[in-house]
Amino acid sequence: MDFRRGRGREEPEINLIPMIDVLLVIIIFLMLTTTYARFSGLEINLPQADAEQKQELPNEINVAVTAAGQVVVDKQTLANGEVGTIAEGLKRAAGTRPDPLIVISADAKATHQSVVDVMQAAQAAGYPHISFATQQAAH
Repeated sequence: MDFRRGRGREEPEINLIPMIDVLLVIIIFLMLTTTYARFSGLEINLPQADAEQKQELPNEINVAVTAAGQVVVDKQTLANGEVGTIAEGLKRAAGTRPDPLIVISADAKATHQSVVDVMQAAQAAGYPHISFATQQAAH
């Protein structure tokens, strides 16, 4: 005996609309809850290497970082490479010059941290204009 004789055979069907709705809600939720981190940083101008040597500007403070991490501000070696010491050296070198340009010349083997310390010291001393000295590659 077949009791299901009056019923037609139903094909299973997958309804995609509720699944799409759920995915859209998840996407909206992720977009709203994502935090966009803004990192505060130093604004620097990276120089272009020119063929000719530029004249030294009277408002420049030259800072050299050696491979050993020693910092030299306007040809005067600092006692140590701490940010506070570098900032004091920059202020002393600036004297009464308004808003000097800090030119960093770092040895190729100098640590990244020692260069960042000079940039932080310039920011702490109130000198926002920083540039990096470059040299042309020998052919």
